[in-house]
Amino acid sequence: MWVERLVEHMDDSQLQQFASVYRSRRRDTQTVLIFSIIGLVLIPGLQRFYLNQIGMGLLYLFTAGLCLIGSIIDLVNYKAKAFEYNQKVADEVARMV
Repeated sequence: MWVERLVEHMDDSQLQQFASVYRSRRRDTQTVLIFSIIGLVLIPGLQRFYLNQIGMGLLYLFTAGLCLIGSIIDLVNYKAKAFEYNQKVADEVARMV
């Protein structure tokens, strides 16, 4: 629904351009889940690096995922994190087109 509101005023060529750029830049929720699991078990903050949140990724890396609490919260909220990232990307791409 979010994307539909962004593209409702676009013509066909703009819509095709938006779709191709958005598909290449968006993050899949299952991939975010996998990175969150790896971030909890092996490399704290990996999920944040994947979602382009470099500062939070470094914070998680140096604090062991904020003593694992932050990593567990990210694991529970992986869908929301992916949705937030995809919203931001859709906004950027819509402004670009």
